[in-house]
Amino acid sequence: MKTHSTSSDTYPHWIYDNSPIPDPFGHGERAVRWLRSLKHPKSTLPKRRFQLDPWQERIVRAIYAPHDDHGNRIVSVVVILVPRGNRKTSLSAALALLHTIGPERVPGGEVIFAASDRSQAGIAFKEARGIVQADAKHLVPVTKVYDAFNSAKKIAYPREGVELEVISADAPSKEGRTPAFVLADELHIWRGADLWKVLTNGLDKIDNSLLVVATTAGRGQDNIAHEVIERARKIARGEITDPTWLPVLFESPADVDYSSEDAWRRANPGSAHGYPSLKGFQRHIARAKDSPTERDSLLQYKLNVWLDHSTSPFVDMATYDKGATPIDYEALRGAPAWIGVDMSKTTDLSAVVACFRDGDTYTVLPHFFCPDSDIRKRGDLDGVNYASWAKAGFITATPGNVIDNAAVADYIRSLAERFQVQEIGFDVAFAQGVMAPLVNEGYPIVTIRQGWVTQSPALNVLERAIISGNFRHGGHPVLRWNFANVAIHKDANDNRIIHKSKSTDRIDGVAATWMAVSRAAAGESTRSLYDLPNAVELLSW
Repeated sequence: MKTHSTSSDTYPHWIYDNSPIPDPFGHGERAVRWLRSLKHPKSTLPKRRFQLDPWQERIVRAIYAPHDDHGNRIVSVVVILVPRGNRKTSLSAALALLHTIGPERVPGGEVIFAASDRSQAGIAFKEARGIVQADAKHLVPVTKVYDAFNSAKKIAYPREGVELEVISADAPSKEGRTPAFVLADELHIWRGADLWKVLTNGLDKIDNSLLVVATTAGRGQDNIAHEVIERARKIARGEITDPTWLPVLFESPADVDYSSEDAWRRANPGSAHGYPSLKGFQRHIARAKDSPTERDSLLQYKLNVWLDHSTSPFVDMATYDKGATPIDYEALRGAPAWIGVDMSKTTDLSAVVACFRDGDTYTVLPHFFCPDSDIRKRGDLDGVNYASWAKAGFITATPGNVIDNAAVADYIRSLAERFQVQEIGFDVAFAQGVMAPLVNEGYPIVTIRQGWVTQSPALNVLERAIISGNFRHGGHPVLRWNFANVAIHKDANDNRIIHKSKSTDRIDGVAATWMAVSRAAAGESTRSLYDLPNAVELLSW
């Protein structure tokens, strides 16, 4: 069996090509037979037999058949990326039971259902409980189900001390785990990586453990789900060789025709067997034609397109990424520069962006600041890794639990030593502590009003630069995250203003960028501040 493509395609063609899956110890066949012996309360098959369709059977065989010469299972991580409605939860629950009461069980072993919160974790548990209770003759007598309200949910196999337990990222304590099997359910909605680290470290403690990631496409790149999916993609494409990972990626390209029934069938392996609903897909198409929100929902949940953060984005992030080529900032030493500064609350994220103009091309040098105290916790709350960014030099983490204004002012001074600073534009909110000393020292400070009148023409300049390929940002990861977080509001006259897609998102870098780019577009290094056009209203400080 060949589980990767030689092209850029990540599609699991091996599921349909009838290629052989060697099964030297018969464990693949054993797993398939045991799963087929189960019952499901919603099954329409005779005697409510568990429905294991051909595409699912191929996955099961690909997990459990390959073994090394010592009899150890080769696959230890399975990444299943499928749209909603393809019964991934039922398959995942059945696999968990295979490790709890089936032939893959380990005496005294831990089997874990893990999810973002208790409600989500309970969905997979309900599936497993339903499968057990559907077989009153064989499974009910040998198991104990603990499902009391507001208490730990478990399925136990007392004969060998095996327990299936539900845990979630919002649980108070998750340390000390040594699981033999973990289902990471809907990883795309997990915030932070604490639970992921605990579980993966626990899996490493024993041999023949198995991690199954079963998820629908998510949003953004700065989360553990995207990191896992991206590694699975590289393995599927053959860029990385790792037989311990099994990628099963039913996803569509970003430019997919969302109204195409063929695209829907390709992304939904269950469609050949009557699920999910084709009519439901067609109804969603009708809604998507008039609603960008519904269109995003259709792409993400029914066609499995990994989207960026915002539900009404400022720009297409694939277009934005064209400006990610490396930049030699040292070659710009002495060049005219326009600086935008967006100071957040002292406990959040602040941004300083320097912009350099060469004709129609704009090059930006972004830098960010945040408090060092609880930096990992702050990152978990925002769903990113501030600590890693700080270590890489993209963020300055200032000591204490508030941003040190003096550190921001010193950074601006360092820019003035390297470049010919024409203007330093501030959003006045929260900026007093940085602006005042710089004004006293004679730096060219201006304040830029925030609102429809100022932002809309500035956003037009920035948008044209990005779309035309004339916006160079060097792939700065924090700035990219900020751009992916931006959503757009319009007034009755189609003026635009930026805002956060979600309350926890950060867009400070975008605010600093539009100020810097718009001022670079309006000014030339030989012109006076008083000669600048009035497209953006400036107030002298």
